[in-house]
Amino acid sequence: MTADPETPLRADARRNRDQILAAAKTIFAAQGAEVPMEEIARSAGVGVGTLYRRFPDRDALIRAVAVDNFDRVLVDAKVARDQEPSNWDALIRLLHQSMELQLSVQLAMVSARALVILKSDPAIKALRDDLLLVLDDFVQGAQAEGKLRTDVATGDVAMLFATLLRQMPGKNEEVARMAIRRCIGIMIDGLRVAGPNEPLPGRALTSADLDHPAS
Repeated sequence: MTADPETPLRADARRNRDQILAAAKTIFAAQGAEVPMEEIARSAGVGVGTLYRRFPDRDALIRAVAVDNFDRVLVDAKVARDQEPSNWDALIRLLHQSMELQLSVQLAMVSARALVILKSDPAIKALRDDLLLVLDDFVQGAQAEGKLRTDVATGDVAMLFATLLRQMPGKNEEVARMAIRRCIGIMIDGLRVAGPNEPLPGRALTSADLDHPAS
């Protein structure tokens, strides 16, 4: 018997794809989605032809980066649900771990092309909807536990987090990440039930409001 000759090629193709995605994430975060594809290939250590075999155009690469980001966050959410002792603990863990979403949020803010892809691609929408369902469970469960204030809903939590991740302040990456961790901590304290809360204006935002904002 001989080994399947295509097996090493499949492994190489997967490795190349992973390297391209990792390079694209780093470069998109630093320079935006319009960076030359040749620069991404060079950073990934592959030829331009290899990049285009994996991703035939820029839109395909942006789509793949977004799918990979959302998929990783969804996995984190499900692991948190299974491992944490309460919904409140799972929510806190997810908020602290979800830096993967930062790139997708930033791309949507600064690139019209990326925003169209993020809003229209069915695979991204399916992952986003699945993530919101898990977040719904965390929010409602944490409220039932008496740990999350009852005048907020999933849309409020999602919008707070998205707003926080729109832009990392400053040019020093270490300081910027520390700032975001601190802001997440402040946000969590604002969501926590701890004595009488100041009433919020309007009504709680649900996950449905994220697609159909109230007028």
